[in-house]
Amino acid sequence: MELKKNSKLMSKKVFIKTFGCQMNEYDSNRIYESVSKIGYEKTETFDEANCYIINTCHIRDKAKEKVYHEIGRVKKNFKLKEKPVVIVAGCVAQAENNEMIKREPYIDIVIGPQSYHKINGSILSYIKNKEKEEQTDFDTISKFDYFDKIRNNNSKVSAFLTIQEGCDKFCKFCVVPYTRGPEYSRSFHIIIKEAKQLIKNGSKEITLLGQNVNAYCYKEKNKIFRLSDLIMALEDITELKRIRYTTSHPLDMTDDLIKCYEKSKKLVPFIHLPIQSGSNRVLKLMNRKHTVEYYLSVYEKLKKANSKIEFSSDFIIAYPGETEKDFDDTMKLVKKINFINSYSFIFSPRPGTAASHLKLIDNKIAIKRLKLIQDELFNHQNLKNRITENTTVNVLVENKIRNQNKFFGRTEYMTAVIFDGEKDIEGKIVPVLITSSNQNNLFGEIKLKKNIKAA
Repeated sequence: MELKKNSKLMSKKVFIKTFGCQMNEYDSNRIYESVSKIGYEKTETFDEANCYIINTCHIRDKAKEKVYHEIGRVKKNFKLKEKPVVIVAGCVAQAENNEMIKREPYIDIVIGPQSYHKINGSILSYIKNKEKEEQTDFDTISKFDYFDKIRNNNSKVSAFLTIQEGCDKFCKFCVVPYTRGPEYSRSFHIIIKEAKQLIKNGSKEITLLGQNVNAYCYKEKNKIFRLSDLIMALEDITELKRIRYTTSHPLDMTDDLIKCYEKSKKLVPFIHLPIQSGSNRVLKLMNRKHTVEYYLSVYEKLKKANSKIEFSSDFIIAYPGETEKDFDDTMKLVKKINFINSYSFIFSPRPGTAASHLKLIDNKIAIKRLKLIQDELFNHQNLKNRITENTTVNVLVENKIRNQNKFFGRTEYMTAVIFDGEKDIEGKIVPVLITSSNQNNLFGEIKLKKNIKAA
């Protein structure tokens, strides 16, 4: 059901509030492109919206409550204005489905991440009939069949591109199999086509996305395409300067993928490889299906393939059953691998998961352990940044900072760089002399000779 040009719906405004991961950012961008087909224009000013979409994430603690808090904010803002169509999308919507409408009648439509292709019909149906609607079917194939026909008009220097969704690993703490469904890999040729469109629109860096991205496996006739095939195909596109992917699983770090770090000049020497714990006992409790030793063997293979590779990871602290010895083992791993940056957080049960009813560790103990590991991880991060001072790094320039004569970009290792620069360098890779740093940023200056062009 598409909108006719003479409809009164033309030129109405849609605003999307996006929570969570890069995949949600990608999904929000595709939702914008979908609803434009029924006359909605994107707005960055939320209080002028006729349609307000909250794209949710269920990974972090209290995700559901954050959604209701946002709904409260919307209600307050539109109290004296015409109420917009209010849509809750994403993983919280999938997990809570119709219960969200029952709890908060201000919500009009609840739609899960595998039903985004139905959003236009849901909006038009609600406007016509004023009947609330819930769409939470697992319909991944139909979703991508729909979006594959809509051009991805993202024009950012650094763009996201979903290649895979879902997960079959069933780690006991993780809600992804229940909100995103089983693993599904998109067509190799469609991905390349979409990548070329992004590059045509000005993207110089593409991050390939998936809940378990390195499990990508697309079969066509007698040919099997893997993540390594995608990387090497993108390698041949001249205008593309950098390739990334996230989030990976240690068990799917295959030899052909590792080989890419030797062969590819555009695949950045940085990998986010979650381990969650440095204790084999806890890994077993989590159903991670790998050991610390296996993880270290993958680490060594990658370092051998490219000595410049740096790592980040995820750590769940105070997982039910974690002892002091288990935590000490995690600290030993952190000290062994100097992670360039990592994410650590206290275990919080996700409804519907196998770990949701396990006995929690005392909160005081959990907070103490979290502080210890974060201090260690932050020290590593600070040290890496300090070592970079007085050296020159290659920075992909993403944008000029508003109201400042400075630019923002990132190194190969995803480190943010703020620096003085020259005009017309957005979208280029330029050498920046790093003069100072803090935990999260590098600061520097660029000095390019007039006869030398940035990459």
